Amino acid sequence: MITGDHPATARAIAEAVGIDAKQVAQGSELSADDAQVDALLASCNVFARMQPEHKLRLIERLQAVGAVVAMTGDGLNDAPALKRADVGVAMGRRGSEVAREVADLVLLDDNFATIVAAIEEGRGIYANVQSFVRFSFSSNVALMVLVFGAAFGSLLVGLRSSDGSLLLPLTALQILWINFLGDGPPALALSLDRSKNALLDPPRSPHAPLLDGTAVKFVLGDGLVKGGLGLLLLVLLPLLGQSMTTTASAAFLYEGIAKLLSMFPARRLRGQLEPNRWVVAATAASVSLQLSCVLVAPLRRVMGLLPLAALDVLVVGALLLATFGLGELLQRLLRGSPQPRPLLSS
Repeated sequence: MITGDHPATARAIAEAVGIDAKQVAQGSELSADDAQVDALLASCNVFARMQPEHKLRLIERLQAVGAVVAMTGDGLNDAPALKRADVGVAMGRRGSEVAREVADLVLLDDNFATIVAAIEEGRGIYANVQSFVRFSFSSNVALMVLVFGAAFGSLLVGLRSSDGSLLLPLTALQILWINFLGDGPPALALSLDRSKNALLDPPRSPHAPLLDGTAVKFVLGDGLVKGGLGLLLLVLLPLLGQSMTTTASAAFLYEGIAKLLSMFPARRLRGQLEPNRWVVAATAASVSLQLSCVLVAPLRRVMGLLPLAALDVLVVGALLLATFGLGELLQRLLRGSPQPRPLLSS
């Protein structure tokens, strides 16, 4: 707590709100060298008789030792510190115009509890973005593995289409449809996810990448699983006597649903979540649309697909179960060995 009030007043207010006030420092003590000020910051929680330059010096010293600093204030004398802090929070009702102008965040209700709610909301939004990136990137890796693997296999064994080009399992329209299904309603439903432990995690480093080491491992692992099982499907069905077009239709069905199923381990990688019925509903609707492309004749013709026999559907279903199981296993293994994240400030 930093205030311009008398030390006795500052101590009484600090004790009333639960701040340790055994030691109260005054602004005059901040004229010492940096080492002494750093030692004072490490041992003292309450600062009284503070001038604007004193508040600014405290923030600069905290930032110098690597802390991420948030500053709340409402007066004209708080403006320099609000401007210098990593996050400046001004009071919206009783705050001065200058304080509101230089702040990054303005509390319209002047309630400190709103800061906690804003932090939780911000962490939730960032975590949901990470979930979508993991989900989307893993499926992009899968499609790359499938298309490039099939192209290389066609070149290796000399399979060509009627016009002499390499045989590819998916057309551009089919890939676009798969991405539309996954990046549409299910991705929007991810934005409604809420974590049970958002406020229990330590602060995230401002230099941390959007995809950390655990997320990269999931993207590559889950993507290779889906791409590899898709290639297995391209080999297995011709051995069972199916044509290349029927095999490609089965690969389209598999990759579209596999992408949707991978959303569940991708989002659970972040920890415990509140129930989100919208994710389940959006996934079910998208799976139904994917199935309709194979079952409904007009849609089949538009997408360039052929009907699938019962055996083909069983093979696709078995691979989808394996995909979901391996995805869940992967996220459990990755969550079992979390990477340490440094606590920047308390």
